[in-house]
Amino acid sequence: MQKILMIVHAPPYGSERVLSALRLATALVAQEDERVDLAIFMMSDAVTAGLPKQAAAESGGGLQQMIEHLLGQGASVRLCRTCAVARGVAELELIPGVAIGTLVDMAAAAVEADKVITF
Repeated sequence: MQKILMIVHAPPYGSERVLSALRLATALVAQEDERVDLAIFMMSDAVTAGLPKQAAAESGGGLQQMIEHLLGQGASVRLCRTCAVARGVAELELIPGVAIGTLVDMAAAAVEADKVITF
């Protein structure tokens, strides 16, 4: 089993980088030939993607649905604590299963990972 760490920095709206990251993450966990242990760490403005009640795919959104699907497939999703605090997100309700993490957590995931992908 490969361990992959995906680090996402981009804001969830205004560009398609977060969407592209989540699409790739979805494809990675769907691999049938080889299971993937996927950890997603969101930093900077990407932390706002961890908030619930965002627009559904039918309304031009869908990031929350994608994150929920990834969590259901065993991926872990963490938001950078420092980034979340700076944006007022740390004390808000998060998508169930999304957690606040630290740079120590991300460093440990990077050391353990076979691959690190950034967006």
